Amino acid sequence: MNPIIEVLQQANVSQEKIVEVFEALTQNPMMAMAVIQGLGIPAEKLQIIIGLVMTNPGLIEEAVNELGLDFSKVEEAKAKLSQTNLSQTKQGE
Repeated sequence: MNPIIEVLQQANVSQEKIVEVFEALTQNPMMAMAVIQGLGIPAEKLQIIIGLVMTNPGLIEEAVNELGLDFSKVEEAKAKLSQTNLSQTKQGE
């Protein structure tokens, strides 16, 4: 099972909300962080999820496939996430 989905399930997030999170991740990864934070997940689990999303965008693709969502949006989301990470890296220099 995808580790992001697994952490969400351990935090008692419903399947409907999990799908909502990944739909948000495929449309706008940064906006999805607000959706994830709004789930009321304990801070330690929230940190795990955000870390997994930021460090391994491939997990988003894996989860989207597992949930049967639209894969084409994942490619767009990965590109947005890469641009965001690149921008943050340049700002930190």
